[in-house]
Amino acid sequence: MYGTSPAPLPAPWFFERLATFGDAIALVHRDRPVSYRTLIERLHAWDAELATRGIGPGSVVLLEGASSASAVGLLLALIRRGAITAPLTTQGPVARDAITAVAEAAWHVSFQDTTEGNETATIVGAPRAVTTPILSRLIDRNHPGLVLFSSGSTGTPKGVVHDCTALLEKFVRPGKRKTTLSFLLFDHIGGVDTLFNTLSSGGTLVTTAARDPDTVCAAIAAHRVHTLPTSPTFLNMLLLGGAHERHDLSSLRLVAYGTEPMPASVLARLGEALPQVALLQTYGLSELGVLRTRSRAGTLWVQFTGEGYETQIRDGVLWVRTPTSMLGYLNAPDRFDADGWFCTEDAVEVDGDYLRILGRTSDLINVGGRKVYPAEVEAVLLDLANVRDVTVFGRANPLTGQIVATRVNLIAPEALSDFKRRMRGFCKDRLPSYKIPVHVELTEENQFGSRLKKMRNNTVTSP
Repeated sequence: MYGTSPAPLPAPWFFERLATFGDAIALVHRDRPVSYRTLIERLHAWDAELATRGIGPGSVVLLEGASSASAVGLLLALIRRGAITAPLTTQGPVARDAITAVAEAAWHVSFQDTTEGNETATIVGAPRAVTTPILSRLIDRNHPGLVLFSSGSTGTPKGVVHDCTALLEKFVRPGKRKTTLSFLLFDHIGGVDTLFNTLSSGGTLVTTAARDPDTVCAAIAAHRVHTLPTSPTFLNMLLLGGAHERHDLSSLRLVAYGTEPMPASVLARLGEALPQVALLQTYGLSELGVLRTRSRAGTLWVQFTGEGYETQIRDGVLWVRTPTSMLGYLNAPDRFDADGWFCTEDAVEVDGDYLRILGRTSDLINVGGRKVYPAEVEAVLLDLANVRDVTVFGRANPLTGQIVATRVNLIAPEALSDFKRRMRGFCKDRLPSYKIPVHVELTEENQFGSRLKKMRNNTVTSP
């Protein structure tokens, strides 16, 4: 089951293409440029180290670090050798023990920063056979694997298993060579997509030590970043804090936003603040990969444009069939039907070839049989003066089943009674009465996780 030599190369064109980019800059990590030549040297060094330790096809490796040359070189070496990688990053809480158990990881490689500004790697573990059927399928194919974990704050993270060969095939046709900021990291499907897309095109990936607006905008200015893939929550923070006014963002040409619904007001303000920037709504799930899209200018309507996948709408819910779908979950039942269609659980509206994502069906609030999607109410409340952030959720009610509730971050202190009065007056002509929040909380706690995505799993559900 285990080998000390690489399996037949997955996506050989990918590794051959990397070698053609030579001294072009592949990564900028801690403001230090790293060429493709150096990245390939790291890959070969790791390949030799992995061979010495017997890490090859069928080995499950927990890789913990940032998108440095050494960590990316290790990831590429593991893919090249047909291993199964479970990547983790240090930005945010990590349920390391639970993830190790679920993934049946035999090896753990962690990177640590040194006082000299470099990094060291620690490798622990020993060969062991996997018992999970889904990982055994990868081994039988002699394909490398990728295990991505959810970032939920409760319970054991859900492990999503991908065949790396299928993920890489999306990039056979090279894209535009450009400089992209690494906002979503390689423990997230969006970060993996950004990494593979950038490297397969000979572009440059710029990392940041933190993901606050000023740090990100400073990196855009310093390294002339062309593309920023990010989340609506981050973009709202950027606009409220004015970081775009303190830094030179003249190189920026594309903001690709996803991971959660975009409030219409934030999209409009973003267009006004960055008129030279194209705004693209992306769509992706850990289970499916990132699907290519086109946005209807200035709107929240999106069209799927890539080849090789199909979409269906069933009872207002989006279903997708694509060769980049996961093989399945390690520790949960999957959501595929008998024909390979995956239920995204995203409710949508349809306008010709365009869709508008309303939100997850699991977040739907049922007020006496009438549907309320939190994103619609949040978009209105974000237009209210003195509101920095807001989360809308359902709260149990004996008469209507649920009522609409909201938790609000304010820009400046304000009495709850005064805010409620202003909020109700503001919403009166903008929302039907049953969508106006009845229960209101003010909070100083952030309502987003380490990936700058709104958290909805700690909402109040009972009176």
